[in-house]
Amino acid sequence: MNIYELHEKTWKQLDERRDRLPHALLLTGQRGVGKFDLARAFAESLLCENPLPSRVACGACSACGWLAQGNHPDFRQVQPGALLDEGDDEDGREREAGDKKKPSQQITIDQIRALDEFLHVGTHRQGLRVVLLHPAEAMNRSTANSLLKSLEEPVPGTLFLLVSNEPERLLPTVRSRCQRLSVPVPEPSCAQAWLAAGGVKDAARWLALAGGSPLLAAELGAGGARALLDALVTELAKGQRIDPLAAAAAVDRAVKAEKRPAPLKRLVEWGQKWFVDLTLLRAGQTPRYFLTQTAPLTEIAQKTDLPRLLAFNRKALQYRTQCEQPLNSRLFLEDFFMSCAALFEPVRDRHG
Repeated sequence: MNIYELHEKTWKQLDERRDRLPHALLLTGQRGVGKFDLARAFAESLLCENPLPSRVACGACSACGWLAQGNHPDFRQVQPGALLDEGDDEDGREREAGDKKKPSQQITIDQIRALDEFLHVGTHRQGLRVVLLHPAEAMNRSTANSLLKSLEEPVPGTLFLLVSNEPERLLPTVRSRCQRLSVPVPEPSCAQAWLAAGGVKDAARWLALAGGSPLLAAELGAGGARALLDALVTELAKGQRIDPLAAAAAVDRAVKAEKRPAPLKRLVEWGQKWFVDLTLLRAGQTPRYFLTQTAPLTEIAQKTDLPRLLAFNRKALQYRTQCEQPLNSRLFLEDFFMSCAALFEPVRDRHG
């Protein structure tokens, strides 16, 4: 099963725009749902010289060959330096160790300025010109304002494809100049079939943990982030027996060993899901994410109370903001696990 079948309705919506393309399309949806793959496939189909009857790229013409090699004269892919130039998923994978300089996690203003010449020279065979920008929220204000000039005065025959996990972080002026297309979470049965066809075992388990996002589920099922995830779950599963400092040290080792970008952000997201499941169980409902951890989660849920869990869920939003800033990961994790341990402290009498 390919990306078009996984998102058949969305692909049809893209196809309907083919004959009257806007100058900018913004594809949005939760991380790992397949937006980037859809955008890339759509760009390939637009530039293909002999598209198939299904309107997908043939994969055999000269244009498809150039795209596969990363040197099509009418295509540019703009993304943070921390992501690979080709074949990356929506989480992104960090470059192989080579340069001592740490790759940027942002799309830089120089990358946008470098598009000027590309946008103002003739296209190959008088065809379409496509710029794929992913993830769009990786632009800071200066970079976004630089891009805005191209969106406000679009060059004829040019399509900007912006892909965003968090469109609310984009400048309103950028969003307003794009036609927006939401990419929904696929039906679970369809996503599980897609994962199974890709050789992912326990597809339902990983799909639940990924919040229904099949590409994230595929990464987890393939073991791509398992060391980091296992380190976190091992500590959280200790419940009231957790040692905050020891837990921080153990998980920090996994963070330091992680080669993908933004490990703390993923840890916080998984931690949020763990505590959502705890909250659901404490309220007498079923867990949503950690299906195989239902037994320990149920036991832990009985050792705390609902108000504390709800308060921690609110605090987790602050952790998510803090983890995106430059910080000491060990100190951050110590604070995180101290908050976890505080959930199990005896309730003090306010009138003590």
